[in-house]
Amino acid sequence: MANIDRINRLINEKSPYLLQHAHNPIDWYPWGEEAFAKAKAEDKPVFLSVGYSTCHWCHVMEVECFEDEELAQIMNSSFVAIKVDKEERPDIDRVYMGVCQALTGQGGWPLTIIMTPDKHPFFAGTYFPKQSISKQPGMMQVLMTVREKWTTDRHELLRYGQQVVKTLQSELRTFEPSELKPSWVDDAFAQFHKDFDQDFGGFGMAPKFPAPYNLAFLLYYWKKTGNEQALSMVEKTLSAMRNGGIYDHLGYGFSRYSVDRKWLVPHFEKMLYDNAMIVCLYLEAYQCTGKSDYSQVAEEIIAYVLRVLDDPEGGFYSAEDADSEGREGQFYVWSLEEILQCLGEKQGKLFADFYGVTAKGNFEQDANILNTIQHDLAEYASGQNMTVEELTQLLRSGRETLLKQREKRIHPFKDDKILTAWNALMIVALAKAARILNQPEYACRAQRCLDFIYEKLFRQDGRLMARYRDGSTDYPAYLDDYAYLLWALIEMYEATFDAAYLVKARHLTEEMQRLFADEKQGGFFFSGTDNEVLITRPKELYDSCIPSGNSVALLAMVRLGRYTGNNALLQTTERMLQAFAGEVDKFPRFYPGFLLALEQYQAPLSQIIIAGEKKDDVVQAMIAAVGRCYLPTTVVMVNDTSESRMVETVLPGILNYKPVNGRPAAYICENYTCQAPYSNVADFIQAIEKMQEKRTDF
Repeated sequence: MANIDRINRLINEKSPYLLQHAHNPIDWYPWGEEAFAKAKAEDKPVFLSVGYSTCHWCHVMEVECFEDEELAQIMNSSFVAIKVDKEERPDIDRVYMGVCQALTGQGGWPLTIIMTPDKHPFFAGTYFPKQSISKQPGMMQVLMTVREKWTTDRHELLRYGQQVVKTLQSELRTFEPSELKPSWVDDAFAQFHKDFDQDFGGFGMAPKFPAPYNLAFLLYYWKKTGNEQALSMVEKTLSAMRNGGIYDHLGYGFSRYSVDRKWLVPHFEKMLYDNAMIVCLYLEAYQCTGKSDYSQVAEEIIAYVLRVLDDPEGGFYSAEDADSEGREGQFYVWSLEEILQCLGEKQGKLFADFYGVTAKGNFEQDANILNTIQHDLAEYASGQNMTVEELTQLLRSGRETLLKQREKRIHPFKDDKILTAWNALMIVALAKAARILNQPEYACRAQRCLDFIYEKLFRQDGRLMARYRDGSTDYPAYLDDYAYLLWALIEMYEATFDAAYLVKARHLTEEMQRLFADEKQGGFFFSGTDNEVLITRPKELYDSCIPSGNSVALLAMVRLGRYTGNNALLQTTERMLQAFAGEVDKFPRFYPGFLLALEQYQAPLSQIIIAGEKKDDVVQAMIAAVGRCYLPTTVVMVNDTSESRMVETVLPGILNYKPVNGRPAAYICENYTCQAPYSNVADFIQAIEKMQEKRTDF
């Protein structure tokens, strides 16, 4: 248990993660010159620990190691200890996670690095218990071994650290320019199909991550080729995730991943970025299939974010912890006895049976994770001699009662810092929901968040910043911040057709190119020219739980170029695509975001232009109809005759598309050839539905 009367230097930080460690007996420093100057002056190695506030194993290691007086004595006497929040400083995390993966073949958090005062790492790992367990070395053993070697064989450690840095610098991916191959999308699908879990959906075995961008690629592949297996893989995964314990059946929202193959047992932390990306995926699945189950999940996730992660100033908080009361999942699990007490014997037994609750427990002893893996609603209703409507109402009533009861529990810790990149993803999700579901209130909430970013997270000199908390804005933003915000601006245009968003997008693109472009080899570095210089400067394309900044930047730049007719921007995008081609050719499945951008770039021009005032009922009906359709390579624009000056600023190419005989009109243009304009809404809907039915929308 931390001694609240004892503090270290982390007490002055804004990061919730660093503040969690401010009362450790370890003399922690935040990352900065003070710590490294002390290490040089006192001739000590640097112990670097990287994690985040909602990380379960970070909490475990804190209790076992960093709150331990014996271990702290060794650390304080022989090392300079630095704590880093990976979400505030993803640049540091990515560099040293690369070290860990290179030295150990794996990574994860907490990340543990020991380095020289010159920042040359010579030891790496993740979680360590205090004492050695079987083949797992303990932190005490690690510290004492390093301390001894630092005294008796320092030359070897220094030499090894220098070699690690040289190797990292030489092995930084040199993205070889190459030809762009049409076969990549088929190759990627084949690789996804091979890795697909036919029984439970998702990819691979356990643990399983939602990986929404992988599934978004499969939706596109289905649209492009008509391959029903691709759509089936997506639908199976979405249903399995929604039915599993990875989904919070009471309060909504998805946990970060499932520790088992069936999606039953989650790692209970909930992240803003995961839920934003998953909203986008379910919305696109709704467009493709018309199934309201998918739109319902999207709206439920949004309801969770607005209820739990909403910041009164306009932004969104980062995450909720997996733990409460010192136990992972404690907030979310139920015993059978609790269910019966809350709902009564009759309703409680039926509810418990439907949601997989048993006296034994499906998680830990007596503890159950609500799930519907075993039951189909219609079949279960029939077996209970109930209508679907009756069962649905009974289950809804039970969920509402249990949610009210759950709210009385001690809540998991909430990380209330506001990150530009993750907030931009939530803007994307809300804007898509507004457009696809024809719910303007979502766009209004997205606008509030965007206003917050422009008010709080831009420096006076125009430099975007990465994090806001407690009145403090810090850290020059990284590529992901710029790329995701660019994506958000384009989605906001598509949700509102306000050309001012494209003006902002154009400016942001110019700044992104100025700060992050690799002028020699193409693409964008993760850190800007004004970010802190570390031992390496990564440039990433791989799409993990969220797409890489380069993937998103490519896709957004193609869309912006198509909207504005900016051929120079499209040519820049082509050079970037070619710069990454050699890397993508090795294993296309790792780069679904790049492939989606490439498909956008290579698709023949497809446009829908609606001419008329946006407030007109006919225009609104046309906009709503387009929103319901999955047309991934079509750009949709509105020539609002009442806003001609703003439209002319950024979309001069659509000014010639005008209302017909004073009535709103819609133009469908493919490959620089336009059909006769549609003034009748029913005829227009029929035409765009035919576009949707085609294997491609061009």
